[in-house]
Amino acid sequence: MSGSTDSHYLQQAERCLTDLLARLDTFDPDELEADLAGGVLKISFPDGRNCILNRQAPAQQIWMAEGATAWHFALEAGRDAWIDTKGRGELRQILATVLSRRLGRPIEL
Repeated sequence: MSGSTDSHYLQQAERCLTDLLARLDTFDPDELEADLAGGVLKISFPDGRNCILNRQAPAQQIWMAEGATAWHFALEAGRDAWIDTKGRGELRQILATVLSRRLGRPIEL
């Protein structure tokens, strides 16, 4: 991985995680709490369960885990979209689905 490619990946990943944190900070803290530190976005729910998103610089991906399920997202060239490497969708859409299920109401990110 070249220095410029690595720098681009880090900028895009940080921008994505920071934007998600800003959106999650609008939720009622009784529904969820979100914290971003060291490239890890942790979403905590009142039942003690978590959803974790983190940068994986060596793979140039963002990984997400919730319960027993994990996703790996790569930045799609030419678009500002993080797409699941197994073809299951885009990060924001998948996270919105997870949050909708966890909170029992439709969520859009």
